[in-house]
Amino acid sequence: MGAISSIGKNVEENLDALMNERSGTGYPEFLKTIHTNDLPVCEIKMSNEELAALSGMKNALPRTTYLSAIAVEEAIADLKTKVNTKKDFDLMHSNYRIGFISGNTLGGMDRSEYFCEDYLHDKTEGHLRDVVHHECGSITELVAEHLGIHHFVTTISTACSSSANAIIHGSRLLKHDKLDIVIVGGADALCRFTLNGFNTLMILDPEPSKPFDENRKGLNLGEGAAYVILISEHVKKELQIETNLFVAGYANANDAFHQTASSAEGNGNFKAMGEALTLSGLKSTDIQYINAHGTGTANNDSSEGIAIQRLFGYNIPMVSSTKANTGHTLGACGALEAVYSCLSLEHKVVFPNLRHETSMSELSFTPIKKLLKNVALNNVMSNSFGFGGNCTSIIFSKEQAL
Repeated sequence: MGAISSIGKNVEENLDALMNERSGTGYPEFLKTIHTNDLPVCEIKMSNEELAALSGMKNALPRTTYLSAIAVEEAIADLKTKVNTKKDFDLMHSNYRIGFISGNTLGGMDRSEYFCEDYLHDKTEGHLRDVVHHECGSITELVAEHLGIHHFVTTISTACSSSANAIIHGSRLLKHDKLDIVIVGGADALCRFTLNGFNTLMILDPEPSKPFDENRKGLNLGEGAAYVILISEHVKKELQIETNLFVAGYANANDAFHQTASSAEGNGNFKAMGEALTLSGLKSTDIQYINAHGTGTANNDSSEGIAIQRLFGYNIPMVSSTKANTGHTLGACGALEAVYSCLSLEHKVVFPNLRHETSMSELSFTPIKKLLKNVALNNVMSNSFGFGGNCTSIIFSKEQAL
């Protein structure tokens, strides 16, 4: 696993922040915006130059590129520590079929904003190098080239479920023997277009967000990246890799209700969670914890909560949203919360839903408010629901199912 977010520049720092109930919410320092003093975000407190140096990539690339590369490189280093063969393992010089599937929604839009700012001031100004990586696929290709991955490279952009869908796609490619090892996840940085767009939708909270609270006012945008490396069974045996974490089930559904809202009944959410359970072969009572999408908006928390009640009935698992820690990292959130779900399984903990005060009137359950330790966890569900009704659920388990 590899991760970078507003609460940590690697997996260890993210875990420490979650365990100690720290949030990355604050006012932007590096994002140039007219909302510097009125809209809190979850920003990584590093400049583009610092991130470029940490990633080992050249300067003046989109910020999302650096975040992606940093998290991927950590995941590759983590894999190396788990290889127990005598010879020194080098993933990029192995004979395995390696894939890289990455999700994002921003692409190089931040660099395009720099260009437009100069160009609109003076049409002879602005560097075209700042617009050539505008589209989402460029981020994946830049990182793949940096790493030396050429066998299979693709980008998924399905709004806030992008990186969760990357995990599904990678899992299916392994299952059908198209790849041996696949790096899956996603990244997104902050930019003015995103902040202004969400503000126009009137779903940003002017204070630190509080998902699943009766008095919630909206979400805080965040930035980050996270990746997990999926390996086939034969690679696991050949490299003598010790792991007890598995992708047990997954599903993607769409309620086709509205461009930026879920149906009141949570139909897409319900279908994604239910089909993930069916594929895993697990029963609803086998899920001990749900890392909810839990954005803090009126629509999401209500529709997701109602869908959870529809599916689980009177046996609702423990539920919490870690977006109160990291903000909504858009294309990165599915993978970031997949990492958090795996950390829950590894460390037997359930992370708390920060700042929750009042239970929602339409829900029968209340999210976990304090860190729980030494919890018997075998199966954790991670939800990622995107604009356009693109809903994804993934189940991570300590026992192999697929």
